[in-house]
Amino acid sequence: MAIWILCLCGIGCLSGFLLFRKNVLKVSQELDLSKVTLSVIIPARNEAGNLPQLLHALKIQSLEPYEIIVVDDFSDDETQAIAESYGATVIANPSLPEGWTGKNWAVWNGYLQCSGNLIAFLDADIKLAPRALETLVKVRHQAGGVISVVPFHFTVKWVERLALIFNFLGVFAFTSPFETNNPQKGLYGSCILTRREDYETIQGHAGIRSEMLDDLNLGAAFVRAGIGVTNFLGSGLVSFRMYPEGMKSQIQGFGKGAVLGTSKLRGGTIVLVAFWVIGLIVSDSFFVFIPTSWALPLFIGYLLYMLQLFYFIKYVGVFGVLMPVLHVLSTLFFIYVMLYSAYQVVFLGHVSWKGRKVKVGSRRAL
Repeated sequence: MAIWILCLCGIGCLSGFLLFRKNVLKVSQELDLSKVTLSVIIPARNEAGNLPQLLHALKIQSLEPYEIIVVDDFSDDETQAIAESYGATVIANPSLPEGWTGKNWAVWNGYLQCSGNLIAFLDADIKLAPRALETLVKVRHQAGGVISVVPFHFTVKWVERLALIFNFLGVFAFTSPFETNNPQKGLYGSCILTRREDYETIQGHAGIRSEMLDDLNLGAAFVRAGIGVTNFLGSGLVSFRMYPEGMKSQIQGFGKGAVLGTSKLRGGTIVLVAFWVIGLIVSDSFFVFIPTSWALPLFIGYLLYMLQLFYFIKYVGVFGVLMPVLHVLSTLFFIYVMLYSAYQVVFLGHVSWKGRKVKVGSRRAL
């Protein structure tokens, strides 16, 4: 039995290495930026706490945005006043029409007011290094098509670090070699850069107006139109702090797409992710079997996963030292959120986010 446990944990760790690619933002050629007009669109719903840092970062970029548009999505805090104080154009989002989800509607109304030949869609919690926009524009030119960035995740509170496993799985999904030619290949919605003409070719967010997973479905729409989709890791240039509000926002945030998102992945990715997760859960059961003969092989498996987490973590985020060591806590959080997500999808028929409920079947906001 010890041999089987070690083999299972070993296969799980190997699956992680097969899934992970260090696809970081790197410029290998120069580009004349004099003709670039970059519109930045930021959907914002009660983002008074996040906007100052992002808007300040946009003001000190080596490539100055042509325009910054903040779409105020019915905020009841100081979102509008803060955005205006930084000189951004603020649009009051119209009432959500039938058949649209909230973020799609907000982003679409931002697009209707922009005029740049490149469009960057940024979430309000994004943090940018001073050369981030310049690098994004050059990398998009090299890669062609549309690009998105999986931001480096900075955590502050201990409870935020419970998202360790979710962050690794998110990176695996976007860097897996099996996703390269996936016709359902998604984008990471926090940071997307596209040419205006490519966005208009797929009718933008209007073309996916009813979809809950806007970023994944937007990527698939680009692929269907023959426009390339490339995802990068944001380490050093693009980062964020996810769900600083606490446990409830984390559960809702990860829960709204935990189950639905897997339907877009290729079979090879799903199999390797399954092996990685199964090996992880088996190794974490070490704490249950301490008094038994299984303890030693399980502990070895636990150490293997711990070392792998430490190896990858420099590309994924800041999670301190204790969370990789006590990764069993993040695994338990992952299991709970997956069960919660399945309960919403299967039994409730809707998911909750930022005070709205979105039906899964019809994908309409309630």
